[in-house]
Amino acid sequence: MDVLEIIKQFDSKVPITDAIICLAGILIFGSWLLKTSLGRNALANSAPRRNNMPLYLPFVPLLIWFGAVSAAISITRKFLAGLPGWQSVFLDNLILCIGAIATMIIIIFLVRGRFARRLKGFGLNPKTIFKDFFAAMVNLLSALPLVMLAIILTTSFGKLMWGQEFEMQKHQELELITAYPQLSVRVLIIITAVVIVPVFEEMLFRGLFQTMIRSLLSRQAYLVKHISHFASRSNGAWLSIVISSGLFAMAHQTPGHWPALFSLSICMGYAYEKSGSLFRPIFIHSFFNAISITAALNQ
Repeated sequence: MDVLEIIKQFDSKVPITDAIICLAGILIFGSWLLKTSLGRNALANSAPRRNNMPLYLPFVPLLIWFGAVSAAISITRKFLAGLPGWQSVFLDNLILCIGAIATMIIIIFLVRGRFARRLKGFGLNPKTIFKDFFAAMVNLLSALPLVMLAIILTTSFGKLMWGQEFEMQKHQELELITAYPQLSVRVLIIITAVVIVPVFEEMLFRGLFQTMIRSLLSRQAYLVKHISHFASRSNGAWLSIVISSGLFAMAHQTPGHWPALFSLSICMGYAYEKSGSLFRPIFIHSFFNAISITAALNQ
């Protein structure tokens, strides 16, 4: 979702509230740094998720998603070119929803036979939902200052390179939700952004890619040990988080948002490794998208 909307909250009618939220996040993040020796010990006891995934497996749902959904949208637009704008937007998002749900079903089918303890080993244990819901709020709060800092640095660099008129581009979905007031369009975009996309992307980038990368690094213990002492202490966890976060950021079509998305993704990846639950990064992702949409609609 649109990371620009987070920083714009400081221009709202209640800047004191925003400042308090940011300060709380800084305090939580600072406390975490002190307790974990700047993060070095944060994942020292985090064990890799046991699985027998082949290296190509995460790319299967990724290719299905990009290939099938893109083709379906292109074909639909070709045969229904005369639809009004809002109906075309509604249809595109409906295809995105259906495609994401279908791909999630494929992912569930794949991991059931590849993870020890099946879906629980993947991180989908319904018993942890309540705990993960509230823990995700704290995790996101601690990550917001980093996301805001990334936005500020990106904007400053953009103005330095391309002039004072530089502005970070809005996410397409946020442009659409503000451009089309039709209730059906807005409801579908909200469902897509707050429910469907977080579940799908976290299953793909955290559940599959991050797990696969960490498993590969764990099997190459000698290599990890000589990459850095920091990587070896966490048994490849931090390195897998960084690599999968880079993939996550680059999968989005707005390069200006990559630094902020990378920062947010580091938080979600850490939450997954620390808790062992995929619900926690899903909730973080969902809360973040909800904040972005709320900010866009309240402008």
